[in-house]
Amino acid sequence: MTLLASRDEADQAAPPARGRPDGPRRVRASLAALLLATAVLYLWNLGESGWANAFYSAAAQAGSLSWKALFFGSSDAANAITVDKTPAALWVMSLSARLFGVNAWSILVPQALMGIGSVALLFAAVRRTSGPAAGLLAGAVLALTPAAALMFRFNNPDALLVLLLVAGAYCVVRALENASPRWLALAGVAVGFGFLAKMLQAFLVLPAFALAYLIAAPASPGKRLLHLLGALGATIVSAGWYLAVVALWPAADRPYIGGSQENSLWELVFGYNGFGRITGDEVGSVGGSPGGGWGGTGWARLFGSEMAGGIAWLLPAAVLALAAGLWFTRRAPRTDRGRAALIVWGGWFLVTAVVFSYMGGIIHAYYMIALGPAIAGLVGIAGTQLWRARGNPAAAGALSAGIGLTALTTYLLLSRQSDWLPALGIAILVAGLLCAFLVFFAARLPDVARRLVAVGALVTVLAGTGAYTVATAATPHSGALPSAGPAIGRGMGPGGGGIVIGGQGGPGGGLLGTSLPGDELVALLRKDSEKYTWAAATVGSNNAAGYQLGGGSPVMAVGGFNGTDPAPTLEQFQEYVRNGRIHYFLGEGMMMRGETGSDAAERIAEWVAQTYEPTTVDGVTVYDLSR
Repeated sequence: MTLLASRDEADQAAPPARGRPDGPRRVRASLAALLLATAVLYLWNLGESGWANAFYSAAAQAGSLSWKALFFGSSDAANAITVDKTPAALWVMSLSARLFGVNAWSILVPQALMGIGSVALLFAAVRRTSGPAAGLLAGAVLALTPAAALMFRFNNPDALLVLLLVAGAYCVVRALENASPRWLALAGVAVGFGFLAKMLQAFLVLPAFALAYLIAAPASPGKRLLHLLGALGATIVSAGWYLAVVALWPAADRPYIGGSQENSLWELVFGYNGFGRITGDEVGSVGGSPGGGWGGTGWARLFGSEMAGGIAWLLPAAVLALAAGLWFTRRAPRTDRGRAALIVWGGWFLVTAVVFSYMGGIIHAYYMIALGPAIAGLVGIAGTQLWRARGNPAAAGALSAGIGLTALTTYLLLSRQSDWLPALGIAILVAGLLCAFLVFFAARLPDVARRLVAVGALVTVLAGTGAYTVATAATPHSGALPSAGPAIGRGMGPGGGGIVIGGQGGPGGGLLGTSLPGDELVALLRKDSEKYTWAAATVGSNNAAGYQLGGGSPVMAVGGFNGTDPAPTLEQFQEYVRNGRIHYFLGEGMMMRGETGSDAAERIAEWVAQTYEPTTVDGVTVYDLSR
């Protein structure tokens, strides 16, 4: 038996009884308590975030009114242009809005349920290889990851992506048990649908999944390769069917593909939202530094001020856990499932962390949620197994080092935000170092003292990330760039564009913010709206989203999210106006201009300003195109 035993080996050595801490009843009760606490954390006061990311809320509203808009992920029910993502996450929100009405709860509750489901699936996956205690610890770590609480209470596509990737990891773990091609194919299906949520990012887990199966599946090399080819086929079909349908659909009978320059979903997948995110060559992108950069790259990026608050609390411990786990299982049989699980979660962690650290294109702090399940899996597996092997000085030392390292990391992170709970960091550092010392000698302590040390170490390790997670959940979030942490300070988050009420701050909310119209403008947008295809048009999807959510009628997002898409062209817009399809134009022009992409939106805004007389309603410049 290896030092870090798999669940099967541990069960053979000491079968769980009903009275034991890992007995079936206690496990079910503990899991129920974990999921209930997660539900409270993710659902409590959820409606305070309102429309959250109004860009996606407006698309969900459109999908609740039009099946075509739902299928394509259109920004408006009249299907002028889509959002700049594949639409799987919008399908969920749109269907919920159809069932329960268009409101904050119908849009945000599905995201919270995805978070609860992710915690449950992570528990199930880790339990199958490392036992229920490891599964519970992994689930708790994920639930108390600030980036997870942020996204599972928000309506970006990341919530669905994480749920599907954790489901894929669970299927891989099941496939490893008896070399099941069916379970491996299901893993491919989960990842394929993850692609439909956030495109190529879903595929970052594939190297880890494939390597774990290739190494550890109990089958001949030929069968393992054959099973992997079958799973690859399932992934391609699950991801590719939608690309094929959109490519074959007549362009004149569908909305323009937002985020592309040539009305192509393939371009969006492999360009702006694909390899462009790696190289920084994203045609039509605005923001970042001159030349398209989005901050310094390198291994320290995840510990920088923008990323750290969401994910860095247990990141060093996860690295140590992976290294210790692989070292202690180095002599295990090829098919050892404990080591295979480390490859699944460790490979997921390493590939994703490297890509996030060195990618030169658009990256935001909330992306860090993708690291949450991998970190949680590693900490749960290695932490539990090292504790079981505490009689070995090497295992005790590794566990002690992980606790001390986490306490130090927490102290350093909290010290960046000295205006929020200033004593917490020092308390965790002192308690963590004390627990690390006691854990090293835990094998020599009496049973009661040993249990107290274990509880103290667990509380200390989770205290910092837990407090920051609760603060994140207690803070309403809106706009395109939400950040983890408390409302004050924002010392470890980038902030983001929020929602402005009543059109304050000028014409629209800008590139990343959203302006909700005041009562007078709402009345204007609703007047005779049934006579027009679009009640209004404005530059940029966030501007359009606010007006559409406020007025309830389709608003054309000229130029898409960044205002740099060639949709519509000036000639097409003029034709729409001549045919009486657009009532108003809102705003005075572009909020931002990138170095690449189309200038069609800017030309349209200039033509409107030169052709029509402006009026001001609720602080917004309005052009009546029907005149």
